[in-house]
Amino acid sequence: MERQRVRAILQAIQSRRLGVEQGLRRLRFLPFEDLTFAKIDHHRHLRRGFPEVVYGEGKTAAQIGSIMRSFRRRVEPVLVTRVSRETFHRVRREHGRASYHSPARAITLLPSRWRPGARPGVTVIAAGTSDIPVAEEAALMAHLMGNKPIKIYDVGVAGLHRLLAYRETLLRSRVLVVVAGMEGALPSVVAGLVDAPVIAVPTSVGYGTSFKGISALLTMLNSCSGGVTVVNIDNGFAAGLSAGLINRVRDDSD
Repeated sequence: MERQRVRAILQAIQSRRLGVEQGLRRLRFLPFEDLTFAKIDHHRHLRRGFPEVVYGEGKTAAQIGSIMRSFRRRVEPVLVTRVSRETFHRVRREHGRASYHSPARAITLLPSRWRPGARPGVTVIAAGTSDIPVAEEAALMAHLMGNKPIKIYDVGVAGLHRLLAYRETLLRSRVLVVVAGMEGALPSVVAGLVDAPVIAVPTSVGYGTSFKGISALLTMLNSCSGGVTVVNIDNGFAAGLSAGLINRVRDDSD
């Protein structure tokens, strides 16, 4: 959207339908918009292919509403991560078209002409049911980037026959996001079966010596399988973004 906006302004200046000073005034807010408590990066879509994502935890409903208003004025899709349903209900008083994705704990506000992604190739795998919220965050991010992710849940190493039932899907995948807590072994297993990149996501799920995800993180960092990239604990957003970027590049190269 920003690329189209910049092009339209430049074309208007070139055709003299818009003066240089008027064009400068329109462009001045494109890099970022200062809301005092937040500086909204409106050029991120132009640079990265997707608008800035709002990390909702620690922000008030009023702050989230103001940030969403800024994106809404520019007709950009909005994703707010790590928010409670209570916060969503407060935000929705102003943004009636906003949607809450309960498993992912996220809010989306999409332009009316936005269409869901249909690009195949991304597969999101969760080791256990308790890992699903993080997996859903990853899948939602990948979806908003134009993909149609396949989800495979509760296929951890305690019963590998469950994972192997999906081997054809695994082999067709272009990039896989593998989410696991406890000992975090599943990404190594998946990476040993496929020829596609694997993005490993450790979660804070587990008993005492899992140390809130540190055990899973260290296991994934020490994976004996090649092709495993690891993101931070519970960071489904980063995994979904990386999967979307990888799949887009691979799609463009085909």
